Amino acid sequence: MSVDKEMLKGSTVVLVLSMLDREPMYGYQMIKKINKESSGIFSFKEGTLYPILHSLESKEMIESYWWGNEGGRQRKYYRITAKGKSELKEKQREWVIFRSAFDKILAGGKVIAWT
Repeated sequence: MSVDKEMLKGSTVVLVLSMLDREPMYGYQMIKKINKESSGIFSFKEGTLYPILHSLESKEMIESYWWGNEGGRQRKYYRITAKGKSELKEKQREWVIFRSAFDKILAGGKVIAWT
């Protein structure tokens, strides 16, 4: 099953910040984790993820650093900043409000429980 790209568009920043709130990650690792944890519903390509990472970095919501074993492969890791954590918290609050209103409309004004 897939989700329309327009529906996903508004959620990508929240997904990325949420992943980085757990632990620092490199891009490919993030793509794999998002895909796995969403059972393939959110399937990012590198061409989608990296512009988001660069935008978040320019807004100082995340920062990057290079890390790897000596003599081994260096990878560019990303970690969330205090500004990013604050943005994530606000977006999560907005999501709860949005989801509640959306669910009410779908249920014809009644409260519904999704299973």
